[in-house]
Amino acid sequence: MDPTPSVSSPQLFSLAGQNVLITGATRGIGAACAVALAQAGASICVVQRHPSPNTEPNMDTVNSIRALGANAQVVYCDLGDLDSVKELFPKALELMGGNIHILVNCAGIQRRSPSVDFPEKDWDDVLDVNLKSVWLLSQAAGRHMVPLRRGKIINFCSLLTFQGGLTVPAYAAAKGALGQLTKALSNEWSPHNVQVNGICPGYIATDMNERLLADPTRLRQISERIPAGRWGSPGDFAGPVVFLASSASQYVCGELLLVDGGWMGR
Repeated sequence: MDPTPSVSSPQLFSLAGQNVLITGATRGIGAACAVALAQAGASICVVQRHPSPNTEPNMDTVNSIRALGANAQVVYCDLGDLDSVKELFPKALELMGGNIHILVNCAGIQRRSPSVDFPEKDWDDVLDVNLKSVWLLSQAAGRHMVPLRRGKIINFCSLLTFQGGLTVPAYAAAKGALGQLTKALSNEWSPHNVQVNGICPGYIATDMNERLLADPTRLRQISERIPAGRWGSPGDFAGPVVFLASSASQYVCGELLLVDGGWMGR
């Protein structure tokens, strides 16, 4: 692995000249991360679903990045369609001039149901989007990055990488496996100067948690257990994602960075 560059601290965090492929960036945590990476100097390729017929695509994140004067491109893919996922990385490479330096796997879906009633289709949908699509994209990224001896892959894991949760067996299984996949890829690719790490959000006020936020009892129980005294917000991930995408984290390999307001330390 190459050493950390001998440059000033601000330069360590610069992403000038870097191309990022990011999933899950049309809203929430992913959108905040995409904008933060662009603010650090990167060009961004945002993965979005094909818009429904007679519906305009959600261009909010792309427009925010372009308003900064940064380059932003869009590649369309349904991450639940694994055949389409297999075609995604080559399409992004073409859009970004033949180079992807950073892959951020932020997309995820949730299904809730008691385990005795959990539908098989929901299980398959969650595992395909939250785990298998990440594997396929990471494998494609590794095939591109390893021969070039440079690259960063950042996987968005979860508190349920470590805990079991309630009524979310597929999500817990996928995120637990994603933590191990992150470590496995790091073990193989760190010698080739490709760093693979994960970010583990705590309880964040986003659409994925709307059912918890709307349940007064669970909202109170969760809020009382967070040492920071509040739920997280998407903006809390701007610093961590830039750190892991930049040379500042050159010697950080296979880590699962908790951004949880102290939840796991309690």
